[in-house]
Amino acid sequence: MNARGIPAVLSYSTRLPATLTRVQIDCERHTYAELECRKDMNILSSSGEEGVCVDMTMVCLNDFEEYAKQHLSKATWDYYEAGADDCCTRDDNLLAYKRIRLRPRILRDVSINDTRTSVLGMEISFPVGIAPTAFHCLAWHEGELATARASEAVNTCYIASTYSTCSVEEIAAAAPNGYRWFQLYLYRHRKLSEQIVRRVEALGYKALVLTVDVPYTGKRRNDIRNQFKLPPHLKVKNFEGMFQEQAGSPEKYGIPANTLDPSISWKDVCWLQSLSRLPIIIKGILTKEDAELAVEHGVQGIIVSNHGGRQLDGGPATIDCLPEIVDAVQGRVEVYMDGGIRTGNDVLKAIALGAKCVFIGRPAIWGLAYKGEEGVREILQILHDEFRLSMALSGCRNVAEINRNLIQFSRL
Repeated sequence: MNARGIPAVLSYSTRLPATLTRVQIDCERHTYAELECRKDMNILSSSGEEGVCVDMTMVCLNDFEEYAKQHLSKATWDYYEAGADDCCTRDDNLLAYKRIRLRPRILRDVSINDTRTSVLGMEISFPVGIAPTAFHCLAWHEGELATARASEAVNTCYIASTYSTCSVEEIAAAAPNGYRWFQLYLYRHRKLSEQIVRRVEALGYKALVLTVDVPYTGKRRNDIRNQFKLPPHLKVKNFEGMFQEQAGSPEKYGIPANTLDPSISWKDVCWLQSLSRLPIIIKGILTKEDAELAVEHGVQGIIVSNHGGRQLDGGPATIDCLPEIVDAVQGRVEVYMDGGIRTGNDVLKAIALGAKCVFIGRPAIWGLAYKGEEGVREILQILHDEFRLSMALSGCRNVAEINRNLIQFSRL
């Protein structure tokens, strides 16, 4: 335990390297602190090392973002940060939350708060999970293994990506008691998709998350400028050894180009249902029309998602789409969302507008870059604590009391 009574593994602090001369931390896009660090100051760290700055408090998710931007390579940072084209949709995912105001209730006895909820019948500690993002080993050497252990420790849901740098078997072994879903693409060669579905079902993954907004990959300008490729020591481990006959062919994001199937349609949802008994969740729905079709095709959940603004630029922010989709499905399936979640206030707004749970993508990567498993746990802990505080200040004692009466839309 540290001086504030917080377990050391969840302490929001880090130690600055001796070579760093200045750090500017941007929280809510405003500089709130500048830390000067010089060897000649002879500052002692908690371990007694000379020339190392005292611990720097990590207060909000923006602090982790700034740390990751400074410590990851430019090509890696650009890959994670990329949006499609002008990045309008990526940026609007964040800005949209600022157009929403809260209507707090008072004198409600919020001395006890319960943040627990459930997804597909499984209880989790609070309504924030980890979205599927690729190539975690670019941010931390243990990659998805660290992410899986962090989500298991916090008791929430982790959606493992097809494009993981650790295999589904390795992820399951790293966090054997964790609650995991698997994110799936459909490929021109359907056997690839079929084989991995069989593997994850046998390993105890609890749902299939079918990503449907990538018939083609969006244009991410910095990836093109950087000629982004995985370094030679990293692979898309789920497909290791499966593309040997295509060795030497052009690659895109770690696998041969043109592997994804642009002919994917609703009939493929039926094919997937014939293949597995796992619940199917559709990720990438933004309209009520597609939400209604998803319900008609018997899926168990919808993730309102625009792929972090990395696919179609000029589309709507996910939080703006959420009420329409919740109204369309009328409780027949669970609705989740991702995109733009940076604070506990954001989580509260999404739940109030009808999301059962939200998922974070880039912030998990920032946590990895900061301190691996411990960093991801700190990201989740900060969001949990902020969400619980926002609940209490809004007069909500448990998740069931959060509803649209809390919400007021404001024009900026």
